[in-house]
Amino acid sequence: MFSTGARVNRSVRETGRRTLVLGLPQASADSMGLFLGPVHPVLRGSTRVVLEVEGESIRAVDVQVGFLHRGFEKEAETVPVDQIFSLVERMSPLSPLLAAFGYALALERLFDVTHLVPVRARLLRVIVAELSRMADHLTCVGTTALALGASNAFFLLMDARARLWNLLEAMAGPRLGPSYLCVGGVTRAPTSSWVADLRARLPPLRRLVGRAERMLGGNPVFRERMAGVAVIDRAQVAPFGLSGPVARASGVAVDVRKDAPYGDYESFAFDVPVGSAGDNWDRYAVRMEEVRQSLRIVEQAARELGAGPLRHEDARWSLPPKAECPTPHELSPAHESLVFDGPRVPAGEVYQPLEAANGELGFGLVSDGSARLVKCRVRSPSFAHAAMLAEVLPGHFVADVVPAFASLNIVGAECDR
Repeated sequence: MFSTGARVNRSVRETGRRTLVLGLPQASADSMGLFLGPVHPVLRGSTRVVLEVEGESIRAVDVQVGFLHRGFEKEAETVPVDQIFSLVERMSPLSPLLAAFGYALALERLFDVTHLVPVRARLLRVIVAELSRMADHLTCVGTTALALGASNAFFLLMDARARLWNLLEAMAGPRLGPSYLCVGGVTRAPTSSWVADLRARLPPLRRLVGRAERMLGGNPVFRERMAGVAVIDRAQVAPFGLSGPVARASGVAVDVRKDAPYGDYESFAFDVPVGSAGDNWDRYAVRMEEVRQSLRIVEQAARELGAGPLRHEDARWSLPPKAECPTPHELSPAHESLVFDGPRVPAGEVYQPLEAANGELGFGLVSDGSARLVKCRVRSPSFAHAAMLAEVLPGHFVADVVPAFASLNIVGAECDR
């Protein structure tokens, strides 16, 4: 706190409502600045929220992103297209396979092989995508519950998430950077015991999630802190580019899996949960219902899963079997180019949306026919959702920042890229 006559060098930014101090907060007659993040115990990610508060009431908000910017889009122009998978997965630490799924779909459209991906590979992609979606949703709800004091429900949800992650680890490898998806399919086959384990674990998971939901629904403190807080009106969804659970909680039934089906989602029976109030509570309820719908999808895909190839092999990105090489240590010039330079992508431009855990994650790829992309543009749902904090928080209390931020589930790595 500074004395009345103290002078402080500070910069300011116009937010459209009033001027916010972007240096140290300084007390004034009626308001002061309060800084949360980019590193804060209760704010996940790397977003800074600057509040202008009067007492405990929020008067204005400035949301600052970019603290985790890694230059992904520029870096994607400098490496072979098959090496971008490892970069894409780092954008979504909680659900890396969903991000890799979207990039694989975009590449396959450029190669014009979407229809050639084997059925078995498509089913495995759907299974790991929905397991990842559930793990992401449970993390979002669980951390929200913990921040509001519902620790018992938090431990139940983390138990359910751990079971999902164990399944993913046994199938795809490490939790971060699994490199499981590839152009034309997937890299590894599940064992028969894994498929049986998957089917056996789904009913206990459903019961565990239901138990946590009943616990949260019967918690009056949790309900009061969530209901009626940070309301996003239906009319704000399109102008702000909102999608996923945030848009659906406001009454807009948008879901890329239904609106622009990919990966055989049109063959699965599932519902799109939609809220009405657009508040923290509806965003929580939509995510919990989506966990149930993801369980339905996984059950259907597991029933249909059978034998078959894991990947569509194509000379443009696949090496020949060793038996077809002239000698065990000799490759043709074309194969040497594939190893050292990477696959050459046909010239063209595509935009491929995918329903990630947070909403529409889109990949816009531009190729000139070489082994490097001219442009890799990512449409991040978290970037759009971060802008809503400045719209929904004014008029609320400082304590409402935490549940509002958590309900939007802003992922720093995905937002900043």
